[in-house]
Amino acid sequence: MGHVVVIGAGQAGSSCVAKLRNGGFEGQITLIGAEPVAPYQRPPLSKAYLMGEMPLDRLFLRPERFYAENDITLRTGCRVDTIDPEGRTLSIGSETIRYDDLVLATGSQPRRLPAAIGGALQNVFTVRDLADADAMAPHFKAGARVLIIGGGYIGLEAAAVAAKHGLHVTLVEMADRILQRVAAPQTSDYFRALHEGHGVDVREGVGLTRLLGDTAVTGAELSDGTTLSLDFAIVGVGITPATDLADAAGAALDNGIATDAQGRTSVAHIWAAGDCASFPYKGERIRLESVPNAIDQAEVVAENIMGAGKDYVAKPWFWSDQYDVKLQIAGLNSGYTDVVSRVGSGQTASFWYYKDDALLAVDAMNDPRAYMIGKRLIEAGKTADPAVVADVGADLKPLLQA
Repeated sequence: MGHVVVIGAGQAGSSCVAKLRNGGFEGQITLIGAEPVAPYQRPPLSKAYLMGEMPLDRLFLRPERFYAENDITLRTGCRVDTIDPEGRTLSIGSETIRYDDLVLATGSQPRRLPAAIGGALQNVFTVRDLADADAMAPHFKAGARVLIIGGGYIGLEAAAVAAKHGLHVTLVEMADRILQRVAAPQTSDYFRALHEGHGVDVREGVGLTRLLGDTAVTGAELSDGTTLSLDFAIVGVGITPATDLADAAGAALDNGIATDAQGRTSVAHIWAAGDCASFPYKGERIRLESVPNAIDQAEVVAENIMGAGKDYVAKPWFWSDQYDVKLQIAGLNSGYTDVVSRVGSGQTASFWYYKDDALLAVDAMNDPRAYMIGKRLIEAGKTADPAVVADVGADLKPLLQA
């Protein structure tokens, strides 16, 4: 049956090896991770884990014994140096490992601030891995002053945790509004009001000029000329796919590691899945940064290594938890022309994205019913009557029979 090696011990890598073994693959399986711990969940790092509401043992995707019990060699704290696609080998230091099929589940890496503007100062953090969360957690003390740079979901989640801990939180977003890259103005307005209601100082259209301090950050100079005194800073300005190994191995890149519909890269016997991989979707090429995509895509790759010949059909959905609000997103809003608002009582709301008459996506806040109905409609290729959606008193369920 051969030897399948998976590089990247995150959600995609762990899902791939589990699917291989559970699907009846009887060959050798090796999972290689750069971090010194078994595969774990990343979303709680900026939410429940950072809040202290989730202990470390609940963070792990599977008990470590799972890998041994299923004859999966788990190698943590290892970085792959090179891949030789001709010889079908990879190297870790002086060690050479041969593979029959190789899966790149290398994930993504956070964008960091340049050292020239203070990015290398102490107490400047990103929120990407367990070490990041553990390093910043002691700074979440009531009364501390934190600057969060970036108004995307990671920055907003970190702001929520900080505010709940009683910190003085300033969030700056260089674009005209928070969430500008990923959401409609209605969703931005909702979350701006939510954060300001919890005491967060949200500054839009304001960038960071530089962080101040000799060895550790003590302040920040903003693009509007104001200066802040700080105890620490969190950088949440996006991520980039980890493609260095793939590039060096000669794999084609296109907004990540380019794969075909079944997960193959342009290099024979090398596959890719998760945050690092881009793939065909409705006549375009996209890359999804989400847990559901990492699981589903990795499982399809595992099936195809075993000969299934199955195309990956993405069903995009995402979520974010901030304060007592759960945001659930179904679909992709790219190219939307209209947004229909459905605002209920309290913090319940949903925003429905249309391109002409077609329903593209739904942002649902504390409204799981709207989310589930919107998700089912999108997956079935159906639309939703905007007049019904806008009528908060109308039952949405009949839309499924339309």
